[in-house]
Amino acid sequence: MNPTDPIILVLYYSRHGKTRRLAELIAQGVESVPGAEARLRTVPAVSTVAEATEPDIPRAGAPYVEPEDLAECAGLALGSPTRFGNMAAALKYFLDGTSAQWLSGTLAGKPAVVFTSTGSLHGGQEATLLSMMIPLLHHGMLVMGLPYTRPELMTTASGGSPYGATHWAGVDNDRAVTEDEKRLAIALGRRLALAAGKLQGME
Repeated sequence: MNPTDPIILVLYYSRHGKTRRLAELIAQGVESVPGAEARLRTVPAVSTVAEATEPDIPRAGAPYVEPEDLAECAGLALGSPTRFGNMAAALKYFLDGTSAQWLSGTLAGKPAVVFTSTGSLHGGQEATLLSMMIPLLHHGMLVMGLPYTRPELMTTASGGSPYGATHWAGVDNDRAVTEDEKRLAIALGRRLALAAGKLQGME
């Protein structure tokens, strides 16, 4: 890989696997851009019991994110399930600990996108996406969405918005990611990688 080729950090928290599936599709879109590399990472769960801890290595899925991942990435895709119209506590806890990166400007000027999954159709998808954008804007990131040139945004009845990729998982988490949701997630990853490559070329 060329040292100037963009590394895109796809950082997510997923409880039941659907946000993770969106992350994988976004990574697929990233890697459809020649030279771009998707780096999948997650965050540990936050326990309500003070003594409880997560293992150093996750039982399944991507490794836990490290500060170097933020420093090395040329762009960031941030994903979380919805919790009452907001991002999950585990992701918020991680972002709350990035003051060193904020002070040093680690993420400033890098493009970013957001994605989410909800149990109910009107479960706060857009509110959750907006909640994830706020800390990214504080970091000085260039937040992007999905343009209405994507025809799926005009026809999908389950997920997808101009704010980012989404999925309606169903109350029992039994709804598969639809073809429209897949295409929008892949398109979002591709759009992010293309923007990151162009911005890197301007440095």
